Amino acid sequence: MDPSLHIGFLLFPNITQLDLTGPAQVLSRVPGAKVHLAWKTLDPVPTDAGFSICPTTTLDDCPSLDVLCVPGGSGIEALFEDVRVLDFLRSQGEQARYVTSVCSGALVLGAAGLLDGYRSACHWMWRPYLPRFGAIPVDERIVHDRNRISGGGVTAGIDFALALAAELAGEEVARRIQLVFEYDPQPPFDAGSPQAAGPQLVEQVLASQAPRLQRFEALLERAAASGSGPYLAATSQQPPRPAA
Repeated sequence: MDPSLHIGFLLFPNITQLDLTGPAQVLSRVPGAKVHLAWKTLDPVPTDAGFSICPTTTLDDCPSLDVLCVPGGSGIEALFEDVRVLDFLRSQGEQARYVTSVCSGALVLGAAGLLDGYRSACHWMWRPYLPRFGAIPVDERIVHDRNRISGGGVTAGIDFALALAAELAGEEVARRIQLVFEYDPQPPFDAGSPQAAGPQLVEQVLASQAPRLQRFEALLERAAASGSGPYLAATSQQPPRPAA
């Protein structure tokens, strides 16, 4: 029997690299962990940071995972109608001990039908879309609902991974990992949430992302209108804007 703890991340074009690399760095230190970065081929995959990451396995060759994790990023839009990716997530999610996500990766889990009826975290800008997939949005950095564990936006992936490390190997191991990485965040600005940043900054960020949000809303509406695809609870209702 393979004694390894198989932890797999979905790697895809235009991923937000920190959504993946932050948790992967933490979870790689869990005793027995073997981290897999899975994509369709083994070719380098471009991230939204301007550099590429090499997969370690293909979707077809990926072993059965103890932990399945889906990061977020602008590339998620291409995944919602990608049958091969969604089938991979469903297959792995059915047998994984933990089904997890970071940032907007929660929406991809939702598209695969893996968050229906589950509470979930997500990046504040994308959290209002979770009900389209039957998920229950929660404004927290880490949300644990049965065997679903999710992290909020980008940097919350480190917090999420430490919480998951404690689930997998105990709190003492997670504390040791945190100390080794000197994870003691003291940000220079108090602007890391809509509530702290204030309405003016929130509106500026939303305005800069308006074209992407419009594309995403159109994608969901198209899926709802066609009645096809993996969407569980897609509706034509517009999500509310986050409170500042």
